[in-house]
Amino acid sequence: MSRLLLNCDIGESFGNWTLGLDAEVMPFIDCANVACGFHAGDPSIMRKTVSLALKHNVQVGAHPAYQDLQGFGRRSMAYTPQEIQDLLHYQIGALDGICRAQGGRVSYVKPHGAMYNDMMANPVQLRAVIQAMAAYGELPLMLLATRDNSAAQALGDEYGVTLWFEAFADRAYDSQGHLVSRQLPGAVHHDSETIVQQALTISRGEPLTASDGSPLLLQADTLCVHGDNASSVAAVQRIRQALTPA
Repeated sequence: MSRLLLNCDIGESFGNWTLGLDAEVMPFIDCANVACGFHAGDPSIMRKTVSLALKHNVQVGAHPAYQDLQGFGRRSMAYTPQEIQDLLHYQIGALDGICRAQGGRVSYVKPHGAMYNDMMANPVQLRAVIQAMAAYGELPLMLLATRDNSAAQALGDEYGVTLWFEAFADRAYDSQGHLVSRQLPGAVHHDSETIVQQALTISRGEPLTASDGSPLLLQADTLCVHGDNASSVAAVQRIRQALTPA
């Protein structure tokens, strides 16, 4: 099995509102996608999350989003390509400042929610995101591994941006390798055994079964897992153990 980096969306609490089991999942992941305040998180939550990641030698990644706190960044919004770049630079810079104050640095970027889905569906927006990464300098971009990664890879190569292709342990896929909409039944796997088996299938380089029944092979560098409840943390622990060489 290939050694996939495990990444997790994290730091998504806000003020007195708590979301996720960050302390419980952090020891089992390689990369922490830290919310930057636009869909979740705030300066204090960002500081605490960075501190926790550094304690466990976990890479800190910026998890920027549309400015949509009420909708948790899951609603598409109309931004120009330049506005997309401004949103990214603002949020990456904020998290990087908090990291630097604690002796760390932002190591990569993974857009969140609707921004992530929109860039995968719209080549103009993906170009804007990659241009933002190139302008900021030397940070890899995490994006969805699909049936064919070649177009995205060509765009990354054009701007000299390293791409980390990501697969999901707990999401259903359509025939092209895009995530099935959360509005549809079966889009999110909740059974821990199903999640673990999908993670292992991806790591072995074996095909998943897409929503239409066709085989789907994903070439991925990193695997997204979630730690928002006790059963999901247990699943992450099992995946970590299975992917760690004896």
